[in-house]
Amino acid sequence: MNHRPLTLMAVHAHPDDEATGTGGVLARYAQEGVRTVLVTCTDGGCGDGAGGVKPGEAGHDPQAVAAMRLQELKASCEVLRVSHLEMLGYADSGMMGWPANDAPGAFWRTPVEEGAARLAELMRRYQPDVVVTYDENGFYGHPDHIQANRVTMAALAMTALTPKVYWTTAPRSMMQRFGEVMREFGGDWEEPDPAEGAAMPEIGLPDEEITTWVDTTAFGGQKFDALAAHASQGENIFFLRMGKERFTQLMGVETFVRVRDTTGAPLPEDDLFAGLR
Repeated sequence: MNHRPLTLMAVHAHPDDEATGTGGVLARYAQEGVRTVLVTCTDGGCGDGAGGVKPGEAGHDPQAVAAMRLQELKASCEVLRVSHLEMLGYADSGMMGWPANDAPGAFWRTPVEEGAARLAELMRRYQPDVVVTYDENGFYGHPDHIQANRVTMAALAMTALTPKVYWTTAPRSMMQRFGEVMREFGGDWEEPDPAEGAAMPEIGLPDEEITTWVDTTAFGGQKFDALAAHASQGENIFFLRMGKERFTQLMGVETFVRVRDTTGAPLPEDDLFAGLR
């Protein structure tokens, strides 16, 4: 008999991404006895350095930033009770169009097959029942998020595994509320220029296209604390400005699109493990 625990594998691009999109499900399923595996693809070296120094500014040392962010990531994993943290160790590619996109070792310029082979090895080791990553646009067009999607889907194709596969998303109704709340808390939320907007895929999905709505309200405090563990990036994490209670109200449901399934669990569903237990 195989008594392997049910396993969730989340594949993320940078330290702190695990908390933003999947902090609730990581905490919830850990409490339910599911083994949680976080794979972080890059070192986060394009994040803010000590004292808020930005990439490209004098005094920004990507290696020092990566070392600091690894410690923060470990602290976040402790808060979320992540069972296993695996680092693929690629260099952070920065935002689309940055010179870092083409730097040696950058995740964005790594051949998909190479990253996928390394991830496939982890998949064979952990045998996940559920795999979560971003959609094909990386949710908002970040090169490392797009690459994480490509690498994850290619890795799955290299294995004989048949987990349920999900892409993180946000309901459009929620994106509207995000905009309102960001403006309220002084976040940098500009209405997209219609000309630019036409060229960019819209973020999130119409509510009716979302397959999976997981209630993580009870874990809002943990999710907030996990984000707060990434203190060096605090300036970019506007959610921290709103306090734990308001944060939990806004972020108490995590939403996904189910893109692969062998269980036949009916949709919409409220549990990533529907049909598996």
